[in-house]
Amino acid sequence: MTPTASAPAPSAAPRPSLSLRDTIALIVGTVIGVGIFRTPSPVASFAGSEGVVVLAWVAGGLISLLGALCYAELTTSYPHPGGDYHFLRRAFGPRLSFLFGWARISVIQPGSIALLAFVLGDYLGTLLSLGPAGPAIWAALAITLLTGINVLGIRHGKTTQNVFTTLEVLGVLLVAGAGLMVAPAPPAAGASPAVTPSGLGLVMVFVLLTYGGWNEAAYVSAEVRDPARNMVRALVLSIVLVTLLYVGLNLVYLRSLGLQGTASSQAVAADLLARALGPAAAGIMALLVAIAAFTSANAAVLTGARSAFAVGRDVGAFRFLGQWNASTGTPVNAVLAQSAVALALVLLGALTRRGFETMVEYTAPVFWFFFLLTVASLFVLRRTDPHRSRPFRVPGYPATPAVFCLVAVYLLYSSVRYAGVGALVGLVVLASGVFVMRVTAGVTPGPGENSR
Repeated sequence: MTPTASAPAPSAAPRPSLSLRDTIALIVGTVIGVGIFRTPSPVASFAGSEGVVVLAWVAGGLISLLGALCYAELTTSYPHPGGDYHFLRRAFGPRLSFLFGWARISVIQPGSIALLAFVLGDYLGTLLSLGPAGPAIWAALAITLLTGINVLGIRHGKTTQNVFTTLEVLGVLLVAGAGLMVAPAPPAAGASPAVTPSGLGLVMVFVLLTYGGWNEAAYVSAEVRDPARNMVRALVLSIVLVTLLYVGLNLVYLRSLGLQGTASSQAVAADLLARALGPAAAGIMALLVAIAAFTSANAAVLTGARSAFAVGRDVGAFRFLGQWNASTGTPVNAVLAQSAVALALVLLGALTRRGFETMVEYTAPVFWFFFLLTVASLFVLRRTDPHRSRPFRVPGYPATPAVFCLVAVYLLYSSVRYAGVGALVGLVVLASGVFVMRVTAGVTPGPGENSR
């Protein structure tokens, strides 16, 4: 495969327009999605004891912090709208980075947006039903609205994120406060079963899935003011805040519902509110989940378009994605293309929900595979680019990234075991990226990048 000439450089590029508060809102709003209202149940089920539950949520925060420190070095040393795509490109060359970019464009980001929009649609449908196709209609409307907001400009996108992240955090505090009004659950009779190694693996898959999303900050690193200082602060402060919220909320779940009640609940936050607030809880919970889904979906639209923009700048066949609108401060074409794929997935989800859920399953192995390679790129770039100015160096190097990589390997293995057939579908998508790369005559190294 012979690389072709690179696409013409775009006439405009990202400008620093995000403050520390904006960046924290983006990270926190991405991480605190609908997961914290659902995943505590399977975590409690597989953990086997309240102590393991609490330790798992604390461990999830510490592991995320290790990864965030690695990303802090990468984002401050190589600020770029391509985020992980750019780090992989510099460390491992254009072919591997293209596969990652292809996965984000075709599955990971549009799939995440569609999923979150469907969750929003499911819950808004309980407040205002639009018939059997209501969830899909609500999902399509949400994606269309978010597309319009982000096409209008970065100012509108970040304002939306700031407002809804605040509402989202208040919602988590509301659930926790309601739980403290409920009488404690009676202690469980008998000894709790010991957690098995496979059970522990699934516990951490669900916990780290709920913590997932903080790495999306990499895609706005080129738009953060004073990135050498603010990227580190935003990543660390966001992880600490999320960890405190998650551990605190799970302590409330365990206090109010008990281990068995938490494990057996199909909607743990809704059950908790129902005990505290009675019939009004259903409507409040629906609104809270809808806000959480909308917040995370907006962040996914914003960051996903940046990675598509980066691919468009490097791959001639996708150059239409690599255009930056100077007046709005957004990659408009990338936003529109990404939303078109997400709307197509909403249609697919409306036709066959099981196929849609299978698509969700295969994102986890693909995600952890590239997450592992992204952190591993830190080792490569330290060796191949030793003279690079590094405003922040990850403390405890090389132990810190090594520990995170070992955890990522374990989570990759556990997610493949959990996903089953879905993991095979993810591999097919990656393989199709190889075909696309060959058909488009390859990719080219950007200026000043490693091109192996």
